[in-house]
Amino acid sequence: MSATDSTTTPASGSWIANQPYLLLCITAMCWAGNAIVGRLAAGHIPPVTLSFLRWFVAFLIILPFAWKHLASDWPAIRKNLGIMLLLSMTGISAFNTLQYWALEHTQALNTLLLQSSVPLMVALWSLILLGARLTVAQLCGVLLSLAGVLVILLHGDLTTLSKIEFNKGDLIFIAALVIFALYSVLTLKRPRIHGLSVAAFTFGCGALFLVPFLIWELGARPVMQLTTGNLLSLFYVAVFPSTVAYLCFNRGVQLIGANRAAPFFHMVPVFGTIMSIVFIGEHPQAFHFIGFALVLAGVFAASRRQSA
Repeated sequence: MSATDSTTTPASGSWIANQPYLLLCITAMCWAGNAIVGRLAAGHIPPVTLSFLRWFVAFLIILPFAWKHLASDWPAIRKNLGIMLLLSMTGISAFNTLQYWALEHTQALNTLLLQSSVPLMVALWSLILLGARLTVAQLCGVLLSLAGVLVILLHGDLTTLSKIEFNKGDLIFIAALVIFALYSVLTLKRPRIHGLSVAAFTFGCGALFLVPFLIWELGARPVMQLTTGNLLSLFYVAVFPSTVAYLCFNRGVQLIGANRAAPFFHMVPVFGTIMSIVFIGEHPQAFHFIGFALVLAGVFAASRRQSA
């Protein structure tokens, strides 16, 4: 899939590369399973090992497709090396390692609740770094979709909130989300190069930055066993939440901006719930449909282009 920069002519890219809402929905769908797989991998694959192998394998997957673009874009990458390295450290190395570390100490419901705060974090970073303010429609959309997420996660029962216990893992996950929100805004400052060049460079550098921590972890914790379950987990996180999702997410942000793209984070628990219904056999209930409607309405309101 091409993930070309927004300045590339339409003829040079496929149809899907110019459909931001579809791209961001694909991103949310891929990320919906990441927390589940990360949680299943906890205790079997150490967090730095999982993060390093995820991005190293993703780099190997994408490199054959990105090589010619990397070669032609290298002068621009070298000229903007600072921002490219910062993107690699924030969105690749730090965020994902902290996420997997957090999943060793917290429950999935907590992470889904906390993840719903990302649009507001993105809005804050956009204000700080770009001077961009949320419009009234965007703020209303974010709050509306957040309400829908809460309806789904709490099964329509607000008293469930009082039963949730937050712990060290939640604090780690909050730090991870702050970093990813920063990455989301920083993608708008990247050089105007091919999306495959961005992905290949950040994937490779992100994995490289993790090498010192990987060496430490290999000496401090049990080494990952080469079981079928562990290998399948690595395959999933390298292909879908990494290669596919990051290409789609970066392109979506380039097309509509960070503030309008951020509400699609609320689609992650929605897709997670749908997956539970389809693959695990959970039965849909009234609160599912109410929550879906609120999320979709909120995402539509927050992500639509404002009239001049």
